[in-house]
Parts: sequence; C-alpha cells; structure tokens
Amino acid sequence: MPSPLDGIRIVLVEPSGELNVGSVARILKNMGLQHLVLVHPHCDWLGAEALKMAVHGSEVLRSAVVVSTLPEALTGCQRAVATVGRDRHETHPILELPRDALPWLIPSPPPSAPSRVDHQSALIFGPEDRGLSNREIQYAHRLVRIPSSPVYSSLNLAQAVAICTYEIYSYFLYSQIEAPLEDLSSLADASRVKDGWFQTEPAPIEALERFYQQLEMLLLQVGYMYPHTAASQMKKWRHLFNRAQPSVLEVAMLQGMLRQMGWASANPVSPPSEL
Repeated sequence: MPSPLDGIRIVLVEPSGELNVGSVARILKNMGLQHLVLVHPHCDWLGAEALKMAVHGSEVLRSAVVVSTLPEALTGCQRAVATVGRDRHETHPILELPRDALPWLIPSPPPSAPSRVDHQSALIFGPEDRGLSNREIQYAHRLVRIPSSPVYSSLNLAQAVAICTYEIYSYFLYSQIEAPLEDLSSLADASRVKDGWFQTEPAPIEALERFYQQLEMLLLQVGYMYPHTAASQMKKWRHLFNRAQPSVLEVAMLQGMLRQMGWASANPVSPPSEL
C-alpha cells in the first residue's frame, strides 16, 4: 500500500560532496523516504564514496532524479519547504522550527480513496558552502531553521537532512497511532475535506510561477511598479500568495482576472457622454 511519505521528495541544490549525498540517501532509507532529487550536482553522486556512505540506501541513490534547475525539481509539487541557516534570512517574516512546519509536507489522501496519494511535496536543502540564495527560497511556501548553539551554529548537510526527516517520520508514526490517515489534512487546511478535495487542492508550484510572471508583466504594464523595483515588489507578492496557498481553481481565476485587466488596460473604453 502506498505510504503518504511516498509523496515527499528531498531536494539537494548543487551538492558538492559525495560523502554527503551518500549519507543523505542512507538517511532517507532510515526515515521511510525514497525520492531524492539533485539539482545541478557538483560531485559524482554515484561515485565510490557516495555508494559507500549510502550502504543499504544505495537504491535511493541510484534512483535519484538529476535536474538542472530548482523549478524543474519542484515540478508537480503543491507544497515546498526550504531550510535556511544564514543570518541574512532572519529578515524573512516567518522562520519556523522543523517540528512545527514539516508535518505540513505529508500528503493527505482523498477521503474517497484513502490508499491513493495525489500530491507531491518538497523539502529543499541548499549547497554546503552557501545555503539557498534569496531567489531560491522564493520557490518555497514556508521556511525552517534548525536551532543550534550560537557558539557553532553551522550544520553539515547530512545532519540537517537527518534532523528534518526525523521530524517528518516521527510525526507520521504518531499520526498512525493517534488519528486516521485522512485526518492529517487538518494540519494544513480543514476546508480540504469540508469543501471537497479537488476544489481545494493547492496549485502546483509551476502554475504559481506562471501566475507570478503574468502578474509582474501586468503590474509593469500599468505602472504599478517599475523595472528597478520589480524584484523587491514581487518578493512581497510571492510571500502573500505563498502563505495563501491558492488552489488550482483559484490560480486559474486569478490568471483569468489578470488577462482581462491586461486587455482592459490596452483597450480603454470611453465613458458614455452625458445627455
């Protein structure tokens, strides 16, 4: 029977160490996860050192998906959480603890088909040397930071993966004992069950990206923002809509609204003359 954990992919952006990638594969095997995605890896992820560290997780390593960009890695995902560690991300309005944010990634099956897992989620980790860039974290709906001693706060990539995936797996085990599987949906949005699974399913990240591109073009067209401020303005809009988690239907409605506004801006209608 499919496990809700099957809907979670672990994404490593530009990993540079074979030992780390191999260790991550072993950790995923330990924690019941199986989907590893590597974005533009800077190492031989199937090298001898990686396979040595993977041990019984070697099948996770061998089945890893390799892509060129982060948007490719997130294709098909409705939810994404990014891990951050540097002080420069402390200006973000919301930084959560892994224990609070990561259960949200566990997909909930439709009430009509509890053995099926429909949507995909992603947990994103940055390169060992720099972490995720400001641009990369914009693809995430939520950000987590692992608390550690200020004396030496830097965590190894594999250690960070181990901590985060442990929180996911431990919550999954607890939920299996304490509540029916379909009740996991209450973590994210109780209306998913009340209003219907398909109507409230969060839109895939690639659909949101198309909406953001359309929104940016329109706001520039009507003069709401200017090219030199577009990046900072769009960051605020992304925060707003990522928090809202619009559904597939809602994103389609927003895009239709933007198309009509763009048409109206290019084809102004003269007001009727007074009699």
